[in-house]
Amino acid sequence: MCGIVGYIGHRDAFPIIIKGLQRLEYRGYDSAGIALFDGTSINLAKTKGKVEDLKNKAKNISQEGKIGIGHTRWATHGIPNDVNSHPHYSNSGDLVIIHNGIIENYESIKKELIKRGYTFTSDTDTEVLVNLIEEVKKTEDVKLGQAVQIALNQVVGAYAIAVFDRNKPDEIVVAKLGSPLAIGIGENEFFIASDASPFIEFTNNAVYLEDEEMAIVRLGKEIKLRKIKNDAVAYPRIMELQMNLEEIEKGGYDHFMLKEIYEQPRAIKDTYRGRLLAEQGLIRMAGIDQNLEKFMNANRIIIVACGTSWHAGLVAEYIFEDLARIPVEVEYASEFRYRNPVITDKDVLIAISQSGETADTLAAIKLAKEKGAFVFGVCNVVGSSIARESHAGAYTHAGPEIGVASTKAFTTQITVLTLLALKLAKEKGTFSQTQFHEFLTELETIPSKVEKALESNPLIEIISDVYKESTNCLYLGRGYNFPVALEGALKLKEISYIHAEGYPAAEMKHGPIALIDDQMPVFVIATKKGHYEKVVSNIQEIKSRKGKIIAIVTEGDEQVTELADHVIEVPETLESLTPLLTTIPLQLLSYHIAVMRGCNVDQPRNLAKSVTVE
Repeated sequence: MCGIVGYIGHRDAFPIIIKGLQRLEYRGYDSAGIALFDGTSINLAKTKGKVEDLKNKAKNISQEGKIGIGHTRWATHGIPNDVNSHPHYSNSGDLVIIHNGIIENYESIKKELIKRGYTFTSDTDTEVLVNLIEEVKKTEDVKLGQAVQIALNQVVGAYAIAVFDRNKPDEIVVAKLGSPLAIGIGENEFFIASDASPFIEFTNNAVYLEDEEMAIVRLGKEIKLRKIKNDAVAYPRIMELQMNLEEIEKGGYDHFMLKEIYEQPRAIKDTYRGRLLAEQGLIRMAGIDQNLEKFMNANRIIIVACGTSWHAGLVAEYIFEDLARIPVEVEYASEFRYRNPVITDKDVLIAISQSGETADTLAAIKLAKEKGAFVFGVCNVVGSSIARESHAGAYTHAGPEIGVASTKAFTTQITVLTLLALKLAKEKGTFSQTQFHEFLTELETIPSKVEKALESNPLIEIISDVYKESTNCLYLGRGYNFPVALEGALKLKEISYIHAEGYPAAEMKHGPIALIDDQMPVFVIATKKGHYEKVVSNIQEIKSRKGKIIAIVTEGDEQVTELADHVIEVPETLESLTPLLTTIPLQLLSYHIAVMRGCNVDQPRNLAKSVTVE
């Protein structure tokens, strides 16, 4: 959830850390802080608010130093304020720490440390951890690295930490369990961050720590990796980063979210490039090709995900069952392992996550593996925890998604899952070669059809202005577009703070219709493919109760156009591919309404991009 940045080397640390925190602010933006070592003392500035507020606060401290650490926070323990902001000192002032994660047993540790004379100024679990490290270092008479290792074996929870000792100014100790941590390797310099974006202009070489690994990053030395539990030596695997700086900048757009909405034609094409070979009538996916027997012999597919990824999983349920005739269950990852699920070695579990670091989804993967299930990961971030924990998988190639509200993650996840379902359908013989080729050919046209859907942006902006002051909204869809209704409602809630709910259109009569009056906007997905006449009947029911109807329709529609207050057209496509088009207007509606309401589109309140705690 939080973002951490560190630097040690020959450059000035302050601008590197501040820029890195700005790039990681999507991970949390309740508060921010920085600690710099100037050769004599540690200079610390931290504040409630955003990194821009930190820059102003840091004018009051020395910004000198070639070593430093910084943090941008999504609050867990303790309200967002200056005191609870990271970094945190130990009682002696020698140690300073930044932390992403949760220490679940911090209260019992804190009570013991208080008995030993320690005092605490914040409400955070992180201040407890840094003092535990100090206590171990003092009582065991060990170096910082060993003290961190011993202390971490006493805590329960998740963490990515960086710890610095002012008496040892040539090293930073880092460790990871459940939260992401990357180390960038430059020329006699090291960068530490939650992901590679803070250091991409300085180096393309990075080491991603595995769970329960720690590293000592020391000037003039190679990285030393150890296993936290048993002190066994681990060997770093240096990865070459594929990201470029342009991908993490706004590129002339007002917000990252709008940029990422408009990147979807390219992102979808990048996702199927090299996999979809329509002329040859082939789908090539190494993760499937090498494990085809697992899928072909599966009794069922279990999909686990959270938020927008869960909605993509719901679309996939329709696709897999419709095309490949394989039973599918879609589970909230946050509930999956707590209900003692029945899992066998005949099951395939598909885990979906944009970041590849979602804590609940990772926990579901570990449970499924313990039960003998085959795990297939779908994520966007190369080298992420889910990619490493899965038996096999497929990347979405969406490129960095900085806006907290997912957009291109959703459409590229659906693209990958569609390719997977089509490949399995072909292998199982559940539809003809002619149908298979039709699907491949049509999927190749989707990027251009998304571009066409984006041309409705001026109209969508006008419609947004009409409904920007609404307090409640309903979203309705049937079949493949029911999950799109859920996703549309989620987007509006996330970034505009308007209460919205998505329902299957037929379920409206079973309760939600009581809410409809002349003040209630109802967004209805009513494409020609998929239960069209039934949806028209639902629209008539809304109209008779004076509800305001905003309809997403197929180009050239006449019947719904006569009934709706506003109509937004999308190109025609196969029913199973309609979610890739119908979601586009709903993303733009949410974006424009949020902007008109003065909301922070890229950093909505209380949210963070990567949910690395349960």
